[in-house]
Amino acid sequence: MTETASPTLEDFEKSVLEFLDSNAELRSEEHVEWGKGSDSVALFPEKSPEEERCDVETAQSWRRQIFDAGFGWITGPTEYGGGGLPSSYQARYNSLEKRYRTPSQGPLGIGLGMVAPTILAHGTDLAKDLYLRGMWRGDIVGCQLFSEPSAGSDLASIQTRAVRDGDEWVLNGQKVWTSGAQFSDIGEIITRTDPDAPKHKGLTMFVVDMHAPGVEVRPLRQMTGGASFNEVFFNDVRVPDHHRLGDVNGGWTVALTTLMNERAAIGDTGAGIIGVNRTFEMLMALGSMHREDPIARQQLADLYVNMKAASFTSQRALAKIRAGQLPGPEMSIAKLSLTRNLQRIAAFVSHVLGPKLTADTGEWGTYAWTEVVLGTPGMRVAGGTDEVMKNIIGERVLGLPKEPTLAR
Repeated sequence: MTETASPTLEDFEKSVLEFLDSNAELRSEEHVEWGKGSDSVALFPEKSPEEERCDVETAQSWRRQIFDAGFGWITGPTEYGGGGLPSSYQARYNSLEKRYRTPSQGPLGIGLGMVAPTILAHGTDLAKDLYLRGMWRGDIVGCQLFSEPSAGSDLASIQTRAVRDGDEWVLNGQKVWTSGAQFSDIGEIITRTDPDAPKHKGLTMFVVDMHAPGVEVRPLRQMTGGASFNEVFFNDVRVPDHHRLGDVNGGWTVALTTLMNERAAIGDTGAGIIGVNRTFEMLMALGSMHREDPIARQQLADLYVNMKAASFTSQRALAKIRAGQLPGPEMSIAKLSLTRNLQRIAAFVSHVLGPKLTADTGEWGTYAWTEVVLGTPGMRVAGGTDEVMKNIIGERVLGLPKEPTLAR
């Protein structure tokens, strides 16, 4: 791939297959054999720091391989290391890579799915030069620093302050529920820069060095038993002005770019969680063992139909993004569909497993489903609560009047 001549899709596919054949193994057909292998269906990773570090390093190593081969950022601007090709080329690469066993890119997902697109859209030229190539090559890992203890769904109520000091800004405050902060190099942070302005008007976004003096990351233990989220404290952390994203006090517009990409990423991830994969096959196998139960049959049929509908909705929305259009309210539909389907799964396994879901008898494919039941509430919060998604759909899709708010 060069800047002067774009390959045909056929030539591009040939080069992709040559690369994948040389660097990965073909994926063999896999089916669940009840009682064999792992029965984990966790929504959130529950890994030791050593296992987590290994996953990050493996993801970075594969990202470097595909980037150096010319497939790491196929649609990106060439001046920042991208291929400058249409989205159809990325779609073709994705379809081909699925045939092979390749390392999970999960640890890099937030940085590439949310932070990098925001830097590209709103960052200074210097910030783009500093971070975009490195992020897409896997050399730099990013996280998102939005929610706070007193500002979850009402993001515009955040209180983390940024005060200008010459060519720098001094940050003080706390963020919470930050995934991947423990292994991230940079974070995209929203701060309050004008406390006297209306809450949506006094916000400014920055890229912050997660290794800078004054940044402290503390793990948060979840009811699933793991600690994949963090709280992050900022004590007099200095950020240069050229790391600002967008205009001063114009951070809300920048945040919307990230949020829409976040819902796209979560909606796409949802297809993997409840799509045609090992977890889905385990669910179907569990259902077949209770085919004589009419309630279980009805629940499973309802779940299957809704999962298929959600998958098609996500595909349409993601096709819009890949075509270069901005993600819109349809991503809120995809995200809400995901959490509703997770609730349907939780209700189904609760019905068919009964006490085996809460008391570990050691029987394969039973107690493991508690990971879904306990993880579902977290998914209902991530990327905007279900209630926020319903308001967005009602107001922006259905044209309903805005929900009344309390006077502050």
